[in-house]
Amino acid sequence: MKLLEERIEQDGRVIGTELLKVDNFLNHQVDPALMEAMGQEFARLFKDEKIDRVLTVESSGIAPAVFTALALNVPMVFARKKQSLTLTDDNYVADVYSFTKQETNHIIVDKRFIQAGERILLIDDFLANGQAVQGMLEIAKAAQAEVVGAGIVIEKTFQKGRALLNEQGLRVESLARIKAFENGKVIFAEA
Repeated sequence: MKLLEERIEQDGRVIGTELLKVDNFLNHQVDPALMEAMGQEFARLFKDEKIDRVLTVESSGIAPAVFTALALNVPMVFARKKQSLTLTDDNYVADVYSFTKQETNHIIVDKRFIQAGERILLIDDFLANGQAVQGMLEIAKAAQAEVVGAGIVIEKTFQKGRALLNEQGLRVESLARIKAFENGKVIFAEA
């Protein structure tokens, strides 16, 4: 998605050789017009999948997931990272390791919000090692729902996430694919 790549080049900040900071438009401050365009693109890519629900993990996946759900006219649910007083004990739970934060979180979805037989589209902000998507896959499997694919905002192709998901036969569509970070610059993978 050219618009996203241009925004990454303009506002993304490369940190070392593995991290990209996009807090100016995706995961701290959010650009609604860009989120809307990304949601429309994910809807276009998965339009033939008869999706019942969009699933993401809080918090950075919420904005693109909401706009995707809006474009598909389906509900969106996000997996919480912390148990709250309002959550019952009747939940699906998976463990997810965050490379960026160097910690493992339980992700939690109330069982009322994913039903057996539903066709689920996963949305996530980054695909690096594939752990967030793997956790959402575990939740969908526990719910006996069918995952039709994963929409990724930014994929780091130099990390193992896509290979992990491809081994499981999961369709992955990424809006921006990064091959490397060199000299503080983003090098995009060929389409």
